[in-house]
Amino acid sequence: MYKVGVTGGIGSGKSTVCRLFAERGIAVYDSDSQAKRLMEESDTLRAALVGAFGTECYAEGRLNRRYLAGRVFGDAEALARLNALVHPAVREDFCAWAERQSGPYVILESAILFEAGFENEVDTTLAVLAPAEERIKRCMERDGASREEVLRRMASQADDDTLHRLAARTIVNIRRDYLESDVERLHEIYSHEAQH
Repeated sequence: MYKVGVTGGIGSGKSTVCRLFAERGIAVYDSDSQAKRLMEESDTLRAALVGAFGTECYAEGRLNRRYLAGRVFGDAEALARLNALVHPAVREDFCAWAERQSGPYVILESAILFEAGFENEVDTTLAVLAPAEERIKRCMERDGASREEVLRRMASQADDDTLHRLAARTIVNIRRDYLESDVERLHEIYSHEAQH
């Protein structure tokens, strides 16, 4: 199965791009939501998280996100430990999921595609870029976040220059009609690449 990794910073429109691919019948694996699912459902991952961060990771059988976030926020070593447990589980789950799909190709959606090493699990990569002010505006409207909160979140992610350098292809999300034609063009390219 041919695999495309789609990434982009907060507010770039990567989820919108993935929805446009899904409208064309392409299966999309959202690594963020699947990581959360795995932390809830995988007995192996649950045991590893409890071993690394304590029984407080789970409250009444559910992942205690607030506790875990408090443990890793501002602690690079703790975040690295968390990622070392979660990323391999996501990688394995994605590969198994991809094999069960039909269609010319599948998409792995990940805000941290390169940071997590997920680019090694896909055949090609696509970065969705957008002007910083547009991203800030979108996030403030969508999430009800302050400008400062959005800027802080943006600062913790790879910038557009880095994504442009690392990704095989990029698209700039400025207008919906342009985005739709870009996705249609890429859908044709990926469908062709999947056959060769």
